[in-house]
Amino acid sequence: MAAKTGQVRAPDAHAVEPLVLTAGLLVCLAAPAFFVVEIEWLGIALLAAGLALAAVRDRRDPAGIRRRPGLLRDLGLIAIGMLIVSVISLEAQLDDLSMLRFTLALGGAVAVPYVLSRFVFRDHAVRFPWRGGGRWGRLQWGWLVAVLALGWLILPFYFVTSGVYRNWPVVDTPDLIARLFVGVGAVGIWDELFFICTVFALLRRHLPDLAANLLQAIVFVSFLWELGYREWGPVLTIPFALLQGLIFLRTRSLAYVVTVHLLFDAVVFLVLVHGHNPGMLDGLFLV
Repeated sequence: MAAKTGQVRAPDAHAVEPLVLTAGLLVCLAAPAFFVVEIEWLGIALLAAGLALAAVRDRRDPAGIRRRPGLLRDLGLIAIGMLIVSVISLEAQLDDLSMLRFTLALGGAVAVPYVLSRFVFRDHAVRFPWRGGGRWGRLQWGWLVAVLALGWLILPFYFVTSGVYRNWPVVDTPDLIARLFVGVGAVGIWDELFFICTVFALLRRHLPDLAANLLQAIVFVSFLWELGYREWGPVLTIPFALLQGLIFLRTRSLAYVVTVHLLFDAVVFLVLVHGHNPGMLDGLFLV
């Protein structure tokens, strides 16, 4: 798979180098500092500590004896992406200025690491393999159906009974409903471009798949927390983040993980409309 996705793997996929793991963990723990507890200086300190450890590790292997790419360089790309996102509030808003801020910040968080990887470092570390592993089989199509069914069963209960739907603005006009639809879908696509194709891909160049997936989930879930998935939301978002990483490993297809995410977000959109407009979607959900 590494040859198809352009990702460089560690020589021993089962070995975890403690210094590498610690550096990666520190960088990823900056995400809850930025997006959960919202302490900017702590996030910056964690990034600095992680990057400093990465520099120490690289100095111990100056000739690339272990045949791994530079840890400092790859963790630096992740750090840059998180810093770009952290400059804006992730509170969901649907006015023109807020949507423009989201577009510029989230777009920059994907574009800047990609441009640096592709044109400055010339190592193609960040890629977006749209088709990946080829045609979808019965298992893949079955999972898409399961995602819709699970979303229909779980999401209304979570959003309505916990009241977290109020973390999103009231959508009571056709214009606002349309804006919410576009916003939810756009952020869902961005999630996969950044958390999977950027953060996860860069971590996998230095860590085994399981460790890399666990670390990317920290960043993924922290972002979703500030976005509005609070209360007991992590009970849902942690498995979702881990499954998206696992699915990407199995399918090697950005198209598939995006499809899974958009189906899930389609239910989220309907639940938000339902929560803010009692009676509009009567009979669609059980709650």
